[in-house]
Amino acid sequence: MKKNILFALALIAGIFTNAQTPTTDNIKSVNEVVTADTVEWGWLNPLRGDKSPAAGKLWGDRTKNEPAGFLVKFNKGFSSPAHIHNITYRGVVIKGLLHNDDEQAEKQWLPAGSYWQQPAGEAHITAADGEENIAFLDIQEGPYLVQPTDEAFDNGERPINVDKTNLVWLNAKDIEWVSEKSNVETAFLWGSHEKNQLRATLLKLPAGFKGKIKNLSPNFRAVVISGGISHQFSKKEDKKELTSGSYFGVEEDSKSIITTDQEALIYIRSNGDFKVK
Repeated sequence: MKKNILFALALIAGIFTNAQTPTTDNIKSVNEVVTADTVEWGWLNPLRGDKSPAAGKLWGDRTKNEPAGFLVKFNKGFSSPAHIHNITYRGVVIKGLLHNDDEQAEKQWLPAGSYWQQPAGEAHITAADGEENIAFLDIQEGPYLVQPTDEAFDNGERPINVDKTNLVWLNAKDIEWVSEKSNVETAFLWGSHEKNQLRATLLKLPAGFKGKIKNLSPNFRAVVISGGISHQFSKKEDKKELTSGSYFGVEEDSKSIITTDQEALIYIRSNGDFKVK
């Protein structure tokens, strides 16, 4: 039964993300932590100065041709001019309400925990309507550029907007890498769940969770979307409190020791399998 569910979800992920999605990430992850209060902020589009959203680095360098993950902070009422990007990006709302679509489209405000995908070359606007608006963006290649709509092109991909209420959650009865005792749920977002292939999932940890996430692949990067976790790489080190917008990377065959006081939602991007127990 589990294999049938995984096969069906792999087909859905393939439809969502298109065959152009890279299958691997050549930059191996290491054991590292960036807490939300130590994120380095600048401007997403430096040419616009303070008219641009702020951007905070989590990993990689979005100005170079490499994978990167970063936060974007929008003021209430922000609405961008119509524009395109040279590369495809994927995003998850952390705080507030965000809209990302064609400039003629009716506003679809995505709340925290929602997911969207913006294809390279597709003309669109981005708007924000919460008191505080923060999103996490994931790119597989760079540099991340903002370009005028007269340079628009069709790369074969299509935009996706998934409200958090439309995510499909699975638990240990449906998937093999989550301990049945953990009461953990996961939702697949993009990529292939074949062996050693690049993919992203949302992991929902219940309040009172005490357990471990073991990385079995060369690349594992995680961003806290909501709630908060206490994190250690070993019991010998002090716990670090990771609130929404925090990041931790894990090297292959290493583990993260995690506890929660409240429900926590974590975005996990990996080049293969991991186990939760």
